[in-house]
Amino acid sequence: MRFTRRELRPPAEPRTDVICGINAVREAIEARPVEYVLFSEGHHGGRLQDLIDACRARGISVRFAPSSALERLAGAVPHQHAVAVCSAKSYESLESLMESSTPALIVALDGVEDPGNLGAVVRTAVGAGATGAIIPERRAAGMTPAVARAAAGALEHLRIARVPNLTRALADLKSRNIWVYGFEPKAQKSYLDLDYRTPCALVLGGEGQGLHRLVRETCDELAHLPLFGPVESLNVSVAAGIVLYEAARQRQIK
Repeated sequence: MRFTRRELRPPAEPRTDVICGINAVREAIEARPVEYVLFSEGHHGGRLQDLIDACRARGISVRFAPSSALERLAGAVPHQHAVAVCSAKSYESLESLMESSTPALIVALDGVEDPGNLGAVVRTAVGAGATGAIIPERRAAGMTPAVARAAAGALEHLRIARVPNLTRALADLKSRNIWVYGFEPKAQKSYLDLDYRTPCALVLGGEGQGLHRLVRETCDELAHLPLFGPVESLNVSVAAGIVLYEAARQRQIK
């Protein structure tokens, strides 16, 4: 009888995130397991000291190093003299987003590649009471340190699903009686004509190209944001803020 030797592989190391910036680190230490927080030597201030005290109160290791060490760890992301190394934030399943205990208000982003835009949308979505967000796996920004920094802590408070095919994900939402509203400049309806009190997903296109054809065709309704000056479109984070707060306004009406 012959035996083959099975190759032994070391277990995969758990993924970690580097979170930069005072607000982002503060939210992270309250939401995730944190290995340690690194602070710049020689820098003081009330907000930094409050963050140091909060880390120590939670039993999180506090370390100090020259600013150059934080810059190497943070890369190109501004760190405000505070960088946390913590467990990576997990993506949610699409199914969990559809099982919200409140009427769904989901932001779906079609190819938003700029981390600053994604972070700004995340922060606005949290502020407006969105129940989740959907981003595609390819040709789109993911949950990077730059996104966490731009979201200024809000990333910890939004459930985000990353899907291989956005068109199929939107079709799944529709099968669960979630209306899919897409936004583009050439649509006939205004965003004010839509009913956001029903469970719905708001689909916004990425920088430059807007909604892809199949995504556009999957939407139940298309609407535009009226422009009164000599510009052709709005930044995706600005557009998201406008439609999200219209949804919030409608949902607050008794």
